[in-house]
Amino acid sequence: MAGVTIRPEHKTTDLTDVRRRVWAIVSASSGNLVEWFDFYVYSFCSLYFAHIFFPAGNTTTQLLQTAGVFAAGFLMRPIGGWLFGRIADRHGRKASMLISVCLMCLGSLMIACLPGYDRIGTWAPALLLLARLLQGLSVGGEYGTSATYMSEIAIEGRKGFYASFQYVTLIGGQLLALLVVVVLQQIFDDAELRAWGWRIPFAIGAALAVVALWLRRQLDETSKKEVRVLKEAGSLKGLWRNRRAFIMVLGFTAGGSLCFYTFTTYMQKYLVNTTGMPASVASIVMTVALFIFMLIQPLIGALSDRIGRRASMLCFGGLGTLFTLPILSALQYVSSPYAAFALVMVALIIVSFYTSISGILKAEMFPAQVRALGVGLSYAVANALFGGSAEYVALSLKSAGIETTFFWYVTAFCALALIVSLMLHRKGKGIRL
Repeated sequence: MAGVTIRPEHKTTDLTDVRRRVWAIVSASSGNLVEWFDFYVYSFCSLYFAHIFFPAGNTTTQLLQTAGVFAAGFLMRPIGGWLFGRIADRHGRKASMLISVCLMCLGSLMIACLPGYDRIGTWAPALLLLARLLQGLSVGGEYGTSATYMSEIAIEGRKGFYASFQYVTLIGGQLLALLVVVVLQQIFDDAELRAWGWRIPFAIGAALAVVALWLRRQLDETSKKEVRVLKEAGSLKGLWRNRRAFIMVLGFTAGGSLCFYTFTTYMQKYLVNTTGMPASVASIVMTVALFIFMLIQPLIGALSDRIGRRASMLCFGGLGTLFTLPILSALQYVSSPYAAFALVMVALIIVSFYTSISGILKAEMFPAQVRALGVGLSYAVANALFGGSAEYVALSLKSAGIETTFFWYVTAFCALALIVSLMLHRKGKGIRL
């Protein structure tokens, strides 16, 4: 109806309403893509700028120092989850998402323009660290707020489908970062990339953040003022009253994040170091696999709207528990890149039962006054502890000569996700879980 403001809980499904909600999903998820593009660009470009920000010396030492700065970004995620969750619950989802993308823009712009160690000395690594801390804070706050917003704006009965675009943009940001680096490698030679070319992706990231900021400024607020002014809105006290939901989310997020990072970020190194696959071939295998992984998120998200969120999580936990060990074991001895691709895709399809609905499932478990805080903080803590450490744990166990222990480690957390999923209600407050 003309002149009627569309609220998230409004039941109408007319064409205007659908278009408005779809545009809101696109605008909200655009910031997610930018956040993850900027975050991964650092990892992909570190080889080219490590010597810029750290004293001359051993290349490996410079890379380790750069990796340490990267890791610091993960440590800021729980703080970001708490800070931006509080802002979203007390001042609105839109305000939180605008501040988040501005911080990411600032971090990328700082890195793009930052002088090197030869010009400003120890200020170079210090400011690089500050930029990464800002980006880590931003990424930590982005997930919970955008997941909450997308769950509240999505059409009833299709929430799984719409919410799945959060991981579409997350994976898309990673792939876009890789694509930009590959294109630059074709345009510039190694010396040019090491001298100044590495700054281009960060400048692109800052420009994309401005676009996302413009899109997000047009969003409607989905939280109600009467909820935002509640005393416990966005508070840890309010979250404590929902501690059962918080602990459950920690449980299945630990398993989901560990699996996600194992079969995406770490898998390329696994194919090279353990399987013995050439790095160039492993890159192609994982790029194609990640692209397909991105495309199937809406399909499995839509499936959850039919079978329920609980059933999807049971599929992830059960299949992950049964097949993680066989898949990782088989990949140790695979010789064909096609066989490796097939095994990785089976693993990613299993992981998709978690990634496609993780945001909406978590958002449905918390009341509106602590929803963004509950989703953001629980995700950030579990992700920092188990997702971000996946590669470190895997490589440490391999170095100790007990690599297969990592297979059991991942399997155990899939089993934990299965146990937690069994505890989910079949139906929530008007929401099918």
